[in-house]
Amino acid sequence: MPSKSLEYNQSHPRNWLGLLLTIVSFVFLAIALLPLGLVIAYVVIKGASRLDFGLFTQLPPAPLQDGGGIAHAMVGTFVLVGIACLMAIPVGILGGIYLSEFSSPRVGQWIRFAANVLSGVPSIIMGIFAYGVLVVTMGSFSAIAGGFALAVLMLPIIVRTTDEALKLVPQEVRWASVGVGASNFHTVLQIVLPAALPAILTGTTLAIARAAGETAPLIFTALYSQFWMQGLMGPIPSLSVLIYNFATVPYENQQQLAWAASLILVALVLITSILSRLSTRRPKY
Repeated sequence: MPSKSLEYNQSHPRNWLGLLLTIVSFVFLAIALLPLGLVIAYVVIKGASRLDFGLFTQLPPAPLQDGGGIAHAMVGTFVLVGIACLMAIPVGILGGIYLSEFSSPRVGQWIRFAANVLSGVPSIIMGIFAYGVLVVTMGSFSAIAGGFALAVLMLPIIVRTTDEALKLVPQEVRWASVGVGASNFHTVLQIVLPAALPAILTGTTLAIARAAGETAPLIFTALYSQFWMQGLMGPIPSLSVLIYNFATVPYENQQQLAWAASLILVALVLITSILSRLSTRRPKY
């Protein structure tokens, strides 16, 4: 009897339907991941052949010359993203904390709506905004203006991910902390925020990845330079603008540099994501 019952259950239409839906789900998952795999593979194939020591230490050569590197653009990208992080991360996290823990429902609803609208604004509009606010005011393209434009792009992502991460912390944790005499401020700072920190760092990493790959805002604010950066108040090179400039020129060496820069940019985003995951991974006991 048990064997017949088991055989009957395995041949039940529900089991076959579940198996079919599982297979369909895996097929569609593979289709969704296929473009990502093809992009990464194509970038690796096109850019790996140009990787050498000079790529990380030298400046781009003249159009008809061979060799050279993109060291100045790598430094510029780190500087721009660093400026954007200094501007956006503290404001975004504090804004998310206020939104989740201290704001009234009506005010929180409007702030979330504004953050969603801001996150959907095209990046080129952010570049024009930063151009009018800083470049025109200061009278020159600069790293500060470029970092400001990237910070505006990062801000809504950090605010919303911080808000959602804090919501995932059970309300009972807050009640328990307040019940033993802790204030709301200490509860948020010492209990809720550490519990939500992995999700907050993951959202921050996504914001940094988006900022590192933006091109349009930097064309309007930081412009580009073929040389090492001379300071924060002047034009500064970046990997994304270098790719934009070199990918469409008819010179093979500069096209190779563009593919190598693309590979490095993808690798930087990937490494940042992996480090974020490793740093926020909870130990298993």
